[in-house]
Amino acid sequence: MQYADVVMAVLGAALLAWIADLVTGRRGFFATSLVSTTGAICGWFLCIRVFAAETMDQWGWVLWAMAGSAIGLVAYFLFRNKR
Repeated sequence: MQYADVVMAVLGAALLAWIADLVTGRRGFFATSLVSTTGAICGWFLCIRVFAAETMDQWGWVLWAMAGSAIGLVAYFLFRNKR
């Protein structure tokens, strides 16, 4: 499987979004999945392009993407408007 790491990153971001939606009790899976995906892309960008810590041939960037996704979700729930 040539793209197994990409599939795992996408599934991981979806899983984090689903868990965040369940924990908060909201029914906004689209919003959490959008934030989770954006955070994962930011984590990938930091790992691959900014810090050059990993390459796309290695699996370490998937951890960076999941960390970016988690940080994005935490920031989303901390700073969103609560009316």
